[in-house]
Amino acid sequence: MEKMNCPPDFRCPISMEIMKDPVTIVTGVSYERKNIEKWFFVYNKKTCPTTMQCIESFDMTPNHTLKRLILAWKETLLAPPSTSSSMPQPLIKHDEMVSLFTALESSPFKVSSMKKIRAIVELGDETKSDFIRSGGVEAVVGMLINQFDNSDFVSFQACEEALGILHLLPLSKQDEKSFQLISKSDPMRSIAIILQRGSAEARFYAVTIFRKIAKTGFNWNPLLEDQGSDLFKSLLELVYDGICNKASSYALEILFEILSSSKKSRLKAIEAGAICILIELLPDSNRSKSEKMLLLIKLLCESPEGRMAMVDHSLGIPVISKALLQVSNLATKLGVKILWQVCNFHPTERVLEEMLMYGAVKKMVTLLHLEGRLSSTKKKVLEMLKMHYNSWRRHQCFPCDLKDYLGVK
Repeated sequence: MEKMNCPPDFRCPISMEIMKDPVTIVTGVSYERKNIEKWFFVYNKKTCPTTMQCIESFDMTPNHTLKRLILAWKETLLAPPSTSSSMPQPLIKHDEMVSLFTALESSPFKVSSMKKIRAIVELGDETKSDFIRSGGVEAVVGMLINQFDNSDFVSFQACEEALGILHLLPLSKQDEKSFQLISKSDPMRSIAIILQRGSAEARFYAVTIFRKIAKTGFNWNPLLEDQGSDLFKSLLELVYDGICNKASSYALEILFEILSSSKKSRLKAIEAGAICILIELLPDSNRSKSEKMLLLIKLLCESPEGRMAMVDHSLGIPVISKALLQVSNLATKLGVKILWQVCNFHPTERVLEEMLMYGAVKKMVTLLHLEGRLSSTKKKVLEMLKMHYNSWRRHQCFPCDLKDYLGVK
């Protein structure tokens, strides 16, 4: 409840979490200290995440006023409810919202109008429903498309504000009209470009919208044909930055929906560097992200190009080997499938030696005792051990007593 009713200015534009130690940078925007420090000094960014302005000074000034306001707001949440029967409630008239819609096209203050609309929509489910019934989706999507053709900064900012409204909506197939309006080619193209070039906050809005649309079985092929590998690059950048955990997780979910529904899309993801990025991030990821990354690597390794990228990466076999029996049962099963694909199609001497050297073979032998009799994972392990027994048995660390168990000569 606290996060749902939080004033937008109390959230860090990078993580979207309520700030505890807000600091202001030279552009006048406030951020959570640890997030903006990571942006500048870990990821070596030289722009303001919100405005995307290039900056030369990385000075940070503690925003004591904002901090006091946040603390005061939190105290009001903890205060006991008033016994007064006339508690003031925000009374937003239907006519006010409609007038804002009609003013969007002609008003020179589009950013301000969009912020007012968003403030109304954020009040709760009732105002969201009223927004949809009153033609708000049509008005905001229309503004998003029309303004995107302009190249000035204010127009682009207005488009970012539009996403700030649209990301609050359910966007499910139950709300068919809103879904159809947003999932058309022009709005989707605009959202994809904001995902590539927008501020940190706007990129979060974009990935949230894409995640909701991805859950509906959306056909991504037209957008991929228009954007090429740029869509994958922007999603992978969100995964790689890791500044906002929620945005990173959403990006992984979108990648899975796209790659699992279209084999053609996998080549574009590989060209965008998906295998390389996922392998490098895997060792330091938590359980949930590790499983999602392994699932993506498994999908990509179903193609020759994916397997080649996997074995060509110096960390490919070591990272997958390390994940076995360490992260979770699902991660182990996915890791075995990846190694099985590699062993079937790219069993080079270097690959087989690395599997032995980095513990994959030893862990597979352990899996023979842990897995059930008819499990698909155990079957794949047996196939690999039989297939490459002659290569591995020459090494002292390989258990030669497996010969009879495997039924090899």
